[in-house]
Amino acid sequence: MSLVRWNPLRDFDSFFTPTNRFFSTPEMKNVETSWKPLVDVTEDASEYLIKAELPEVKKEDIHVTSNNGYLTISGERKFEKEDKKLHTMERFYGSFERSFNLPDDVREEDINAEFKDGLLTLHLRKTEVPQASQTRIDIK
Repeated sequence: MSLVRWNPLRDFDSFFTPTNRFFSTPEMKNVETSWKPLVDVTEDASEYLIKAELPEVKKEDIHVTSNNGYLTISGERKFEKEDKKLHTMERFYGSFERSFNLPDDVREEDINAEFKDGLLTLHLRKTEVPQASQTRIDIK
């Protein structure tokens, strides 16, 4: 027999998950409606590289946008019901969204994306950032 520490707030926290308890089917009770894909961000001399794991997500269900210095990856992994008895469900389904601040040396029009085997790869090419120059202003 093992002892388990009682946490009185555990069930209270689970009440506020995004799953709709009142209208979902018994099979969908443990299905999350939002999740965050795992992401690696690396950098070399010429570019930043973002790799996002999106297993079982179709290319047409992925959206990559950039706006006002932010890069956003969003989409949906759909739950496909099978005629099998479900014993355990640990994977997440539903919509997802990840946002990143774009560095100053990346122009939004220089971002390229590719998707293969469940891996979204974004290439953010570095550009020269103009050096701030100091200008002397005469006082009149």
